[in-house]
Amino acid sequence: MADYYSSRSPPPLQHPVPTHPAYIPEPPSTPASPQGYQRYASSPAPAQSSQQFPHPTAYPQFPHQPSHLAPLHNQSAPPHAVPDFSAWGIDGATAQFGMQLGQNAVAAGQSYVQRNLGGLIPITHLKHHFNVSNSYVIRKLSLVVFPWRHKPWTRKMRRSETGIGEFQPPRDDLNAPDLYIPTMAFVTYILLAALQSGLQSRFHPEIFGVVATKAIMVLVLDFLFVKGGCYLLGIQGSNPIVDLLAYGGYKFVGVIATLLVGLVGFSRTLYSIAFVYTFLANAFFLLRSLRSVVLPDVGAASGAVGTVSHAQRSRRITFLFLVAVVQILFMGVLVRV
Repeated sequence: MADYYSSRSPPPLQHPVPTHPAYIPEPPSTPASPQGYQRYASSPAPAQSSQQFPHPTAYPQFPHQPSHLAPLHNQSAPPHAVPDFSAWGIDGATAQFGMQLGQNAVAAGQSYVQRNLGGLIPITHLKHHFNVSNSYVIRKLSLVVFPWRHKPWTRKMRRSETGIGEFQPPRDDLNAPDLYIPTMAFVTYILLAALQSGLQSRFHPEIFGVVATKAIMVLVLDFLFVKGGCYLLGIQGSNPIVDLLAYGGYKFVGVIATLLVGLVGFSRTLYSIAFVYTFLANAFFLLRSLRSVVLPDVGAASGAVGTVSHAQRSRRITFLFLVAVVQILFMGVLVRV
């Protein structure tokens, strides 16, 4: 038995038979990849692939490169060019169109205001009445509140380029009426009235519109009263409409002072004293300021020609006192908020 196993040898080893083909074909040609990536193969790539598919340098080039990818030297513009809006995704053509559209809108707005309001309130008069300075505002407020010892009240004149005399702007003449103080006092009055309503637990959003409407109606009635009286008395002067609006708007300074006394919490007596004082100060201020309007022949700055009779002068002085006295009615309506 032992001889049987020892005489028998194992089978000889055989190499495995390969199952893959002896030749591996090349894959079809593909467009060349960007620089930095190469394909390795057992055989070189066909030479005609470089002719059919050009090899780009880094990235495909677009016909119109976006503005935010353009080189810095291409973004430099002359000083008169529009600002660079590329950071917001707006190209140069759109920015130029927007700026041109805005300029046309501003020009159309100015033309509309000049065409519709130019005959009633010239724009040049508005610019003249807003030509103020800080020192003028402080001195004018002192004059409105304490007008008792101020002299003189005559407005100053200057020679224009055309040789015609004209009034100096408020910046250079304390007696000149302005629209800055009346406008600021009008807005302050509305805010102060709303504050007083809130402190009295009766504030509502409509209070702004109600107070503003009441203030505008008072101004309109005051203007119509003065303008109508001048028309009936035959008073013709060179004072424009804005002068009368400015003089009527100074009453808001006294109204604000009265409301502040009420907000501080003083007694009813002090509140009444403050109202009476501000009314007398405003009345005296109007008497001296409107003298050149109602009696234009008394001052050289009025530009009036001719004289008035004694009877006409008496009627005009009476009307001037009526304008001053009626302010107590207008101010009484305004302080009731």
